[in-house]
Amino acid sequence: MNITSFFSNFKKKQKNLKLPDSLLIKQLKEISKKYNFSLYKNITIYHHAKDHFIPLLILDKKRGIFLFEYKEWSYNDLKNSTISKASHQDSSMQSIAYEKTHEFIKQKFNELTHKDGVPIYNYLLMQNLNSDEYEHLDSSFRELLPLKKILFNDSKEEQIVQKLNDVPCLKNPILNEADIMGNLLVQYLILSKDNSLNLATPSQIKFIESDLQNITTLSGTAFSGRTSSILLKSILEVLKSPKLKIIIIEPTRLACDLLKQKLLHIIEYAIIEIDLNSIEIITPLDLLNRHLSKLKKPKLELVLHVNEKLMQKSFKVADLIICDDTDILPLEFIEYLKHIQKNSFLILVDTYDKYDSSFTLVECFRKTKPKALFKKANQHAKSLQIISTLLEKYKAKEILIISDNLSKKKLLDDLDGFVDEQVIAVDSSLSLASQDLDGLLLCSYSDIASMNTKIVVLMDIEDTSLNQLQYAASLAQKTIYILYEQECQNIKILKEKYE
Repeated sequence: MNITSFFSNFKKKQKNLKLPDSLLIKQLKEISKKYNFSLYKNITIYHHAKDHFIPLLILDKKRGIFLFEYKEWSYNDLKNSTISKASHQDSSMQSIAYEKTHEFIKQKFNELTHKDGVPIYNYLLMQNLNSDEYEHLDSSFRELLPLKKILFNDSKEEQIVQKLNDVPCLKNPILNEADIMGNLLVQYLILSKDNSLNLATPSQIKFIESDLQNITTLSGTAFSGRTSSILLKSILEVLKSPKLKIIIIEPTRLACDLLKQKLLHIIEYAIIEIDLNSIEIITPLDLLNRHLSKLKKPKLELVLHVNEKLMQKSFKVADLIICDDTDILPLEFIEYLKHIQKNSFLILVDTYDKYDSSFTLVECFRKTKPKALFKKANQHAKSLQIISTLLEKYKAKEILIISDNLSKKKLLDDLDGFVDEQVIAVDSSLSLASQDLDGLLLCSYSDIASMNTKIVVLMDIEDTSLNQLQYAASLAQKTIYILYEQECQNIKILKEKYE
């Protein structure tokens, strides 16, 4: 019997057969840890409007990429069959088709890096077949599926390692895994402004790949990659389901624009086709006003207030709503989101895990914890002195001063002429296009969403909520200056945290 006729009985089987966590796979995971390989299981590569599923991929920095195709074939399935070469087919239960996978990967590498990438080697996972049974199959199997390329359910560690090590080492080993896998897997790609690549951390990947639930909570400290995680989650959900409608909520207009910029940057770099209308980024005020407009009620201008009528009416606005920075949003707005999404999906993102999070980002992209300097003095005079000193060492755009609106206005007046650098009063209600952020930045506590820089100067500690203070302090990469004129509960809490 020819194997193609045998496979006609399986036409209704799933095209992308996901790899189960069998003993063989667990063994490969242990080998990967032991030999410093990187293992990727049940992944999909996206390019333009196409996608390609790969059950298992292992990256060996000394040799290249090992691709593993998974088949459920048993000895009883194959014992009276022959096999012949098939090319340019979709990988499925009915065929073995490495050529299409090679072409797909190389095309993506070529369009992104103008190179073929790294060598690619093929292996077959036969979890329902042992090595002795293989020897009793028709000779056509041994010709097209050589023993050295198959892992059986009775393969020992030394046999598996030997098969992987049979391929030659690269002349120049891979120094940065992100340059390979970041270009292949857009759903794990952390892309900086200068197009340098990083890979999502294990805790980010766990969140990104998770199934959508009615309510999911994501928590992570500053520089743990919360913003990147929700962007990649949104991109992946739309790639999987192009008709899905997603709304991401950011606290301010400026934060929305900064996130849109990051979204476009990833999509353009990765060369994927996504309907940009499927991922919308808006403020809480925008969302409430849409609902009010539907109910023919007056719109809100500045103050975020949830009319009780809104809590009585359903509002189908998106399949998935992701709300970022819930720490600095009113609790009544969070309850409103839960109300309108009770029959859909909602992801709440915060810094301090006040919702008993479903997912927590444990890694941190910030290399060192920022140093906190507490200065008890006249805060206005001290701030001018600190700013003058800092400008001798840092660029103006590396310094962010956060205060209440009154101090912000006074500083703006006094710094004009006091320093040679451009001084910018940030207005988060305005778009990114309407203001230049390339200078010394003055922010009120209501303007700080999505801001971060090397040096942060905090003022007006006594009259600011602890949530806002902690969020503001988390924006510093290197040093936090905390200015105050008298001891208070907020100062006590900040000292306990940073000293």
